[in-house]
Amino acid sequence: MPKDLEKVFRKPDDCSFCRGIKSGQRISNINPDEFEEKFAYSGHVVIVTDAMTNWSAPQVFDFNFFKNLYEKEDPNHDTIECQFFRYKTKFKNIFEAFKMDDDRVKYKPGTEPWYFGWSNCNEHIASKLRKHYDRPYFLPKTSELNAIDWIFMGGRGLGAHMHLDNVRLPSWQAQLKGKKEWLLAPPPECIFYCNFFSVIVNPGEI
Repeated sequence: MPKDLEKVFRKPDDCSFCRGIKSGQRISNINPDEFEEKFAYSGHVVIVTDAMTNWSAPQVFDFNFFKNLYEKEDPNHDTIECQFFRYKTKFKNIFEAFKMDDDRVKYKPGTEPWYFGWSNCNEHIASKLRKHYDRPYFLPKTSELNAIDWIFMGGRGLGAHMHLDNVRLPSWQAQLKGKKEWLLAPPPECIFYCNFFSVIVNPGEI
């Protein structure tokens, strides 16, 4: 079945998973067993504040880092086949996005805002990226992770549209730089039972 139709014909959720949840919860210094018992497979919105202590990614990753990495490791643009989300920009692929001039990259007055994301399906690039971050310490040992990295970047003014992430494996998102506001909504079948709310994720939080 096509992925778009999978979302239409997905099995309805049991709304008990989100009933009564009104905000996100910040935690730290939690071991994997406790995280699994309390949060891992629940509807709770959890922000872990101390999970990047030994990561170099917050200092290393930025627009120019990714631009230079892809130009060096993928000169033939093979990763153009990887999934790319242009959102409200006009970029057709990641390599077109990397052609932005420096003024626009830095959000200087008079330039267009930008926000986009992509999956990395290049093993050589993945090995370079993973030198700068580790598996978050709080994840249960039995938690299987996707082999594909996703990267999202941009500035104020744009973002993703409201959508439903129907993913097969557990996922997490690390906020490396800047702040990001997440607008969270229950699935359509639960709008009369669960709450809409937003959370701000700060640099260094997952």
